[in-house]
Amino acid sequence: MANQDSIRCENMWKIFGPHPQRVLADLTPEQSRAEVQAKNGHVIAVKDVSFDIKQGETFVVMGLSGSGKSTLVRCLCRLIEPTAGNFYVGDKNVTTMTNAELMNLRRNNLSMVFQHFGLFPHRTVLENIAYGLEVRGMPKHARLTKAEEVLKMVGLDGWQNNYPRELSGGMQQRVGLARALAVDPDILIFDEPFSALDPLIRREMQDELLSIQKLVKKTMIFITHDFLEAIKMGDHIAIMKDGEVSQIGTPEEIVANPVNDYVQEFTEDVPRYKVLSAGKVMRKELSAEAQQALTESGIKFSTEDKIEDLIEQVVAQSHAIAVCDASGQAVGEIDQAIMLQAMHARS
Repeated sequence: MANQDSIRCENMWKIFGPHPQRVLADLTPEQSRAEVQAKNGHVIAVKDVSFDIKQGETFVVMGLSGSGKSTLVRCLCRLIEPTAGNFYVGDKNVTTMTNAELMNLRRNNLSMVFQHFGLFPHRTVLENIAYGLEVRGMPKHARLTKAEEVLKMVGLDGWQNNYPRELSGGMQQRVGLARALAVDPDILIFDEPFSALDPLIRREMQDELLSIQKLVKKTMIFITHDFLEAIKMGDHIAIMKDGEVSQIGTPEEIVANPVNDYVQEFTEDVPRYKVLSAGKVMRKELSAEAQQALTESGIKFSTEDKIEDLIEQVVAQSHAIAVCDASGQAVGEIDQAIMLQAMHARS
């Protein structure tokens, strides 16, 4: 696909009701979702949403039930037709594609993984994984060989001849993930894929997906209602409420600077030291001891280093440690007092 540098969503709207275009034309900026519904019975599910996603990053859309996150992602791939707006994959506008073009996109460039696995009960694990390649018309030997490779990637080696009913929920979700990966899509869309799993299995699947992403570096859109999952999985997060995006940012930006009370509520139970970086909490000066250690032994941190990863090193030192920017220039320092403050601070 040409020009794959980014994904772009522009001014996406979805209004449910018999006359969505008329309602959209008559809307005024101050009207809330509740007011529109009370006035004319139409529901604004997605309201003027825009964002950009870089190639290879995981973009999380997060919100509570009814926030519009799942409707949004279905509008992007046109499982639901949007009322207005555009969605670009590279230089191609998905919103204006013909049915044939859309089918080609879904077969070759975009895969979805849902909460409910949708596996074929009469097919083996390997046959389920190979299904998308079969639809493409790939010869049987080639598609089963590819399915074997992906099966091993998701940790299901040895289960290829079993049927879905013989697998646990977590293992079934691995099959669903493998089926999506097998067609080697440019974009993977996950709609609350792990929310039906037990907490322990859910964490294992999160870790599994993060490990796989390091290898395949796909562009991912990940839907969740769980903020802890959002900050674990996402390079950037969009937080939705009542169909609108309240804030978009990195996990660190959102935890450090929530824009309103709604976002603030999500961040209250997040251990800040797991999210914040050295550059956010450092003292913006350099003591003589930190400078000496940097000069003599090269002991330093990067502004991008996560606080969680630095705890042991700071505890082991009796003096502050220099923090350097990408060019290697010392821009601050961290000591035990700063570390303790970061570990116990709330949002």
